[in-house]
Amino acid sequence: MKRHSTAVWQGSGKEGGGNLTTQSTVLNKTKYSYSSRFEEGIGTNPEELIAAAHAGCFTMKMSFLLGAEGFTPENLETKCIINLVEGKIVNSHLVVKANVAEISDEKFAEVLKNAQENCIISAVLNTEITVEYTLNK
Repeated sequence: MKRHSTAVWQGSGKEGGGNLTTQSTVLNKTKYSYSSRFEEGIGTNPEELIAAAHAGCFTMKMSFLLGAEGFTPENLETKCIINLVEGKIVNSHLVVKANVAEISDEKFAEVLKNAQENCIISAVLNTEITVEYTLNK
Protein backbone atom coordinates (compact mmCIF):
# COMPACT_ATOMS: atom_id res chain seq x y z
CA MET A 1 0.00 0.00 0.00
CA LYS A 2 1.21 3.47 -0.84
CA ARG A 3 -0.33 6.81 0.17
CA HIS A 4 0.61 10.27 -1.03
CA SER A 5 0.16 13.96 -0.40
CA THR A 6 1.34 16.98 -2.35
CA ALA A 7 2.73 20.25 -1.04
CA VAL A 8 2.89 23.39 -3.19
CA TRP A 9 4.74 26.51 -2.00
CA GLN A 10 5.19 29.93 -3.57
CA GLY A 11 7.49 32.65 -2.33
CA SER A 12 9.99 32.93 0.48
CA GLY A 13 9.86 30.90 3.68
CA LYS A 14 8.46 33.68 5.84
CA GLU A 15 6.37 35.73 3.42
CA GLY A 16 5.31 32.95 1.06
CA GLY A 17 2.59 30.40 1.43
CA GLY A 18 1.42 27.09 0.19
CA ASN A 19 -1.18 24.40 0.21
CA LEU A 20 -1.44 20.70 0.92
CA THR A 21 -3.56 18.13 -0.86
CA THR A 22 -3.96 14.53 0.26
CA GLN A 23 -4.69 11.53 -1.93
CA SER A 24 -8.17 11.22 -0.40
CA THR A 25 -8.73 14.98 -0.94
CA VAL A 26 -9.76 15.39 2.71
CA LEU A 27 -7.13 18.09 2.53
CA ASN A 28 -7.66 19.83 -0.81
CA LYS A 29 -5.36 22.80 -1.35
CA THR A 30 -5.42 23.39 2.42
CA LYS A 31 -3.48 26.54 3.28
CA TYR A 32 -0.25 26.50 5.27
CA SER A 33 2.27 29.23 5.92
CA TYR A 34 4.93 30.53 8.27
CA SER A 35 2.13 32.18 10.23
CA SER A 36 0.07 28.97 10.57
CA ARG A 37 3.17 27.06 11.59
CA PHE A 38 4.99 29.36 13.99
CA GLU A 39 2.30 31.83 15.01
CA GLU A 40 -1.50 31.59 15.17
CA GLY A 41 -2.31 32.09 11.51
CA ILE A 42 -5.12 30.43 9.60
CA GLY A 43 -4.24 27.10 8.02
CA THR A 44 -2.54 23.90 9.05
CA ASN A 45 1.09 22.95 9.60
CA PRO A 46 3.26 19.83 9.48
CA GLU A 47 3.37 19.39 13.26
CA GLU A 48 -0.43 19.53 13.53
CA LEU A 49 -0.65 16.88 10.81
CA ILE A 50 1.89 14.68 12.63
CA ALA A 51 -0.19 15.07 15.81
CA ALA A 52 -3.33 14.01 13.92
CA ALA A 53 -1.54 11.05 12.38
CA HIS A 54 -0.11 9.91 15.73
CA ALA A 55 -3.43 10.28 17.58
CA GLY A 56 -5.30 8.45 14.83
CA CYS A 57 -2.79 5.63 14.46
CA PHE A 58 -2.42 5.09 18.21
CA THR A 59 -6.19 5.08 18.81
CA MET A 60 -6.85 2.59 16.03
CA LYS A 61 -4.02 0.35 17.32
CA MET A 62 -5.58 0.50 20.81
CA SER A 63 -8.92 -0.63 19.37
CA PHE A 64 -7.34 -3.59 17.56
CA LEU A 65 -5.29 -4.62 20.61
CA LEU A 66 -8.28 -4.34 22.95
CA GLY A 67 -10.31 -6.46 20.53
CA ALA A 68 -7.59 -9.11 20.46
CA GLU A 69 -7.87 -9.27 24.26
CA GLY A 70 -11.67 -9.68 24.09
CA PHE A 71 -12.65 -6.08 24.88
CA THR A 72 -14.68 -3.73 22.72
CA PRO A 73 -14.08 -0.10 23.63
CA GLU A 74 -17.21 2.00 23.95
CA ASN A 75 -15.12 5.09 23.25
CA LEU A 76 -11.44 5.95 22.79
CA GLU A 77 -10.34 9.57 22.47
CA THR A 78 -6.70 10.57 22.06
CA LYS A 79 -5.25 14.05 21.95
CA CYS A 80 -1.67 14.28 20.69
CA ILE A 81 0.52 17.21 21.65
CA ILE A 82 3.64 17.62 19.52
CA ASN A 83 6.36 19.64 21.24
CA LEU A 84 8.59 21.53 18.80
CA VAL A 85 11.73 23.09 20.31
CA GLU A 86 14.40 24.87 18.25
CA GLY A 87 13.29 23.22 15.03
CA LYS A 88 13.09 19.67 16.39
CA ILE A 89 10.16 17.57 17.60
CA VAL A 90 11.29 16.63 21.11
CA ASN A 91 8.16 14.88 22.37
CA SER A 92 4.83 13.45 21.31
CA HIS A 93 2.48 13.36 24.29
CA LEU A 94 -0.72 11.31 24.04
CA VAL A 95 -3.64 12.06 26.36
CA VAL A 96 -6.14 9.19 26.26
CA LYS A 97 -9.71 9.07 27.54
CA ALA A 98 -11.18 5.57 27.34
CA ASN A 99 -14.45 3.85 28.14
CA VAL A 100 -13.84 0.11 28.18
CA ALA A 101 -16.17 -2.12 30.20
CA GLU A 102 -14.81 -4.86 32.45
CA ILE A 103 -11.11 -4.31 31.78
CA SER A 104 -8.64 -4.19 34.66
CA ASP A 105 -6.35 -1.21 35.07
CA GLU A 106 -3.37 -3.53 34.64
CA LYS A 107 -4.63 -5.02 31.35
CA PHE A 108 -5.52 -1.58 29.99
CA ALA A 109 -2.06 -0.24 30.86
CA GLU A 110 -0.48 -3.27 29.14
CA VAL A 111 -2.50 -2.70 25.95
CA LEU A 112 -1.75 1.04 26.07
CA LYS A 113 2.00 0.41 26.32
CA ASN A 114 1.84 -2.01 23.40
CA ALA A 115 0.03 0.58 21.26
CA GLN A 116 2.47 3.31 22.36
CA GLU A 117 5.44 1.23 21.26
CA ASN A 118 3.97 -0.43 18.17
CA CYS A 119 1.62 1.87 16.29
CA ILE A 120 3.08 2.69 12.88
CA ILE A 121 3.50 6.41 13.57
CA SER A 122 5.18 5.78 16.95
CA ALA A 123 7.67 3.57 15.11
CA VAL A 124 8.53 6.28 12.57
CA LEU A 125 8.88 9.15 15.06
CA ASN A 126 12.39 9.66 16.36
CA THR A 127 11.33 11.28 19.62
CA GLU A 128 10.20 10.61 23.17
CA ILE A 129 6.60 9.36 23.34
CA THR A 130 4.68 9.79 26.58
CA VAL A 131 1.14 8.79 27.48
CA GLU A 132 -1.35 9.66 30.20
CA TYR A 133 -4.81 8.20 30.42
CA THR A 134 -8.17 8.21 32.10
CA LEU A 135 -10.04 4.89 32.10
CA ASN A 136 -13.78 4.67 32.74
CA LYS A 137 -15.45 1.28 33.01
